[in-house]
Amino acid sequence: MHGVLPNQAALLFFWVGCMEKKTLIKDLTTGKIAPTLLKLAYPVMLSNLLQTVYSMVDMIIVGQYEGSVGLSAVSVGADLIHLFTFIGMGFATAGQIMVSQYIGAGKQKELNEVIGTLFSFSFLCALILTCISLLNISGFLRILHVPEAAFEGAHAYALCCTWGLVFMFGYNMVSAILRGMGDSRHPMYFIGLAAILNIILDYLFIGSLHMGAFGAALATIMGQGTSFLLCMYYLYRHKEAFAFDFRLSSFRISSKPMFTMLKLGIPIAIQTAASSISGLFVVSHINTYGVAASAITGVGNKMNSIALIVANAMNTSSSSIVGQSFGAGKIDRVKATVYHVFVFDLIFVSTLSILVLLFPEQIFSIFNSGSEVLALSHIYAPVLAIAFMGYAFRSPSLGFINGLGQSRINFLMGVAEGFILRIGLTYLFGVVLGFGLRGFWYGSAIASYGYALVVFPYFFSNTWQNRKTVAE
Repeated sequence: MHGVLPNQAALLFFWVGCMEKKTLIKDLTTGKIAPTLLKLAYPVMLSNLLQTVYSMVDMIIVGQYEGSVGLSAVSVGADLIHLFTFIGMGFATAGQIMVSQYIGAGKQKELNEVIGTLFSFSFLCALILTCISLLNISGFLRILHVPEAAFEGAHAYALCCTWGLVFMFGYNMVSAILRGMGDSRHPMYFIGLAAILNIILDYLFIGSLHMGAFGAALATIMGQGTSFLLCMYYLYRHKEAFAFDFRLSSFRISSKPMFTMLKLGIPIAIQTAASSISGLFVVSHINTYGVAASAITGVGNKMNSIALIVANAMNTSSSSIVGQSFGAGKIDRVKATVYHVFVFDLIFVSTLSILVLLFPEQIFSIFNSGSEVLALSHIYAPVLAIAFMGYAFRSPSLGFINGLGQSRINFLMGVAEGFILRIGLTYLFGVVLGFGLRGFWYGSAIASYGYALVVFPYFFSNTWQNRKTVAE
């Protein structure tokens, strides 16, 4: 087991050094857990809310001006781009783990090297994935069986967003580093700016200029690009507080943090990509049922993003607390954090599930008031409720595993939830048992409980307490 007293002594000297100058780094290893978790989580919740809002604005405005065809185009195009952004988010999560555990272990000097490696590797990944996407967009969309009426719009959306991948990757990495430091406020400020700009541009490009799905994508990447560039400018102006000097030589990819990032990031990227790929498998079958089925599934995905506002905020915030606490050798604090996250998530998703079950037409009509979509909303509402409840188990599982830097479990989670459960259950219910569209919906929703099947037994076994930290 990693040494508790040496780590705590190093951490003490680390925080004394931080007190001598203004810093963005926060100590998450002390204080009551509930206030600390909520204080860290609420800016992340607001950030997630803002991201969800401007993502939903795309859908709402496109749905009102372009109808079900426009909704289908934006939904499928976004699903394809999410496959690439989820890979970037996997490595960003690895960066957050590294930063939080290095801080918890009191290793301030190594942070500059770690951050430089994270930046450079993130941009390299973005460039590679941009090239892959540009060369294969049409082929990917054909595999997804995009309805012919929506194909042109989906292609335009995906092509436009591909050019903005570097901004998406960059912003995710900066946000992850800051959250690993315990600073969740500044990412919120910059995503808020992106949300406001995106909404304004949506009305201009879609409502006034009638640019359809392409306009929605253009508004998104312009908002994110502006947010990222201003964020980098701010951090450069406050580089001492950020713990990175921004010298050209500091962006060199160093072997030790690079190896650690690959060790952590590849399994996390596989886990996130597995979820995305399995989701695309489901979408490819749903799209064969026509534009209305594709459209309502897209709206359902946006509803899922509302549930994830709290779930992802708790996951992201708790992983920083778990990471710093584990790095400092505070095992009881790690356990208590996981329990707190489960309770907070359960309260929220239960409330959301009740609302969806009671008012399906009113909720879905916000996006599209077509008779086919509203008729399907009653069938889809129970599916959403099942998926929502799964997040109460998924969120604390991810926060715990990511905070520990347990890459093997992350890999198992991706395989179990994505490739085995989601693809297996949707194929079983939708094809083998002949339930059709409902089978694909329910199979995907039930698969979200896969995280608990892998992580909860590991958590209660206590064997994880003997792991080394990534900073050792």
